[in-house]
Amino acid sequence: MTRRIPLRKRLLVRLLFGSALIAVCSVAATAWLAVTTTTSALKEEQGQDLAADNRILARLSGYAATHPDWAGVRHTVHELAARTGRRIALTTADRTLVTDSAPRGTPLPPRPAATVDPLRTDTYTESGAQLSGIDPRVVGPYRLPAAERTKLEALAAVRERCYERYGLRATVTHTTSGRPVVTTEDGTDPAGYDATVCEDGRLNTPTPTEQRALDRLSDLVRPCLRRAGPALGDRPFLIFDPGGKDPFGGRHLLAKYGAPDKGAAARAQRCVLAARRTQLEPYAAPAAELFLGIGDQNPARFDMSPANKAKVVGVAGLVLAVTVAVTAVVAVRLVRPLRALTQAAQQPPELHVRVPVTTRDETGILAEAFNGLTERRERLEAQRRAMVSDIAHELRSPLTNIRGWLEVVRDGVVDPDPALLDSLHEEALVLQRIIDDLQDLAAADAGTLRLHREPLRAGDLIDQVAAAHRLAAGAAGVALRTDAGGTAWLDADPVRMRQALGNLVSNALRHTPAGGTVTLAARRDGDDVVLTVTDTGRGIPPEDLPRVFDRFWRAERSRSRRTGGSGLGLPIVRHLVAAHGGTAEAASEPGAGAVFTLRLPGAPPPGDAA
Repeated sequence: MTRRIPLRKRLLVRLLFGSALIAVCSVAATAWLAVTTTTSALKEEQGQDLAADNRILARLSGYAATHPDWAGVRHTVHELAARTGRRIALTTADRTLVTDSAPRGTPLPPRPAATVDPLRTDTYTESGAQLSGIDPRVVGPYRLPAAERTKLEALAAVRERCYERYGLRATVTHTTSGRPVVTTEDGTDPAGYDATVCEDGRLNTPTPTEQRALDRLSDLVRPCLRRAGPALGDRPFLIFDPGGKDPFGGRHLLAKYGAPDKGAAARAQRCVLAARRTQLEPYAAPAAELFLGIGDQNPARFDMSPANKAKVVGVAGLVLAVTVAVTAVVAVRLVRPLRALTQAAQQPPELHVRVPVTTRDETGILAEAFNGLTERRERLEAQRRAMVSDIAHELRSPLTNIRGWLEVVRDGVVDPDPALLDSLHEEALVLQRIIDDLQDLAAADAGTLRLHREPLRAGDLIDQVAAAHRLAAGAAGVALRTDAGGTAWLDADPVRMRQALGNLVSNALRHTPAGGTVTLAARRDGDDVVLTVTDTGRGIPPEDLPRVFDRFWRAERSRSRRTGGSGLGLPIVRHLVAAHGGTAEAASEPGAGAVFTLRLPGAPPPGDAA
């Protein structure tokens, strides 16, 4: 019976689980690596594109801040396109093409990337642009002529040296209008070093050019202030910090005189910004739409960086190492029992090595089967040795008798009278019987036992066997009876079946005392025919029943042929019945006799239609 293996212990399940685990790890690692590297590449590419786009927008916004129109922007656009690998196109608000780095006729992208308007921008990163919305590079009427710039630079040098006398390190920077600005490098407040004497106000005083522009700005902003509120329209104002990072940005309006409230200050600032845009509009290029796309000279997208390449190699190596480790662990656990089986199978047969069963899977069952095979080989080897010993014993006795009598006859001690010759003939018949039995067993073992089947009525068979043994039964004082009720037919070899039943009857007569009974019976049992030989002898002990069909086995330990025969009759019965497709069984109770049962396939009577 095949032993059922738990599902989790089966080799197939374990191999599938190991493969699935490796596959899941590989897929998870690959997916994680793909996501991280792709995300990193996208972020890097996006960052690069965003930085490039900001540079393009800043450059074009600077051009618009310093030019009253777009007439000469073509050269700048083509230069930026060649440097960044992007397609750059500028159009007016109504999509009239100003310039394009792509060949003529190339369609524009569906949407503009940004609007280039230095008077209304929120992308320029210089201080002040985010607050005022005006690109600080739009200088317009505030640009200083050379003479005024030289004068202011001299004043800035004087202030710088003054700061240094007080231990402050100062630097001079220039605004886009050309005005110098003196600042401390670390942002230190000069008042903490008593250096406020250096700030005499001369450097922060507007120059004539700046004053004219401020006056023009005041004229532009005053009507808006009157509309915003009478209190603002009548109050004087002054932009007093033209040297700041965002000169004239409107943050310092009304700072000297103050505003009535915070709402009024906010309205005033809006008026100043509107007036500044009106004042600077003639000096800046009109607003334009910026279109960006992928140019012909754009480098390969998503090119993996060395860090990402190293990450790919590292993760691939890690996955490979985990795969090798898991495979090695599973392989070692699976191969270890097989190696033990191989080593055990390579040992000499006489060692009879057994393999320890350490698992409950197919390998463990194979080990158990191997151990069972080893045990059967041991038993067969023991039976072989016992059979050789039994054959030698069975042949030695008659041969010794024949040899002894022949030697005494040769020496003239005994005359060869008829009684002696009859004794020698009987011993020769014993030898012949043993040899014939061994030949039948050898033919049965080799599968060469020939059967000549024919329809045979079971009642006729037992009658023939009973008639052949009736004389021996009468001599032993045993009653031999038959019981063949019904009509049971066999498809069998009559000679071999008489031999099998004859062996059983001879065995029963030998073990039944005088006055006992031996009964031969035949009956139909479904599709089978059952033949039984029942005696009323002393029976067979329970511990001997499993061995009654073994070769050369006899219940008498003395091995006397007088009571036990040669020990080959019952094995021959079993082989003859098996050759007919049947079975032979023995049942007994000590002191109540024994029953030998032959169960054979039945056959229809010869006259019936098949």
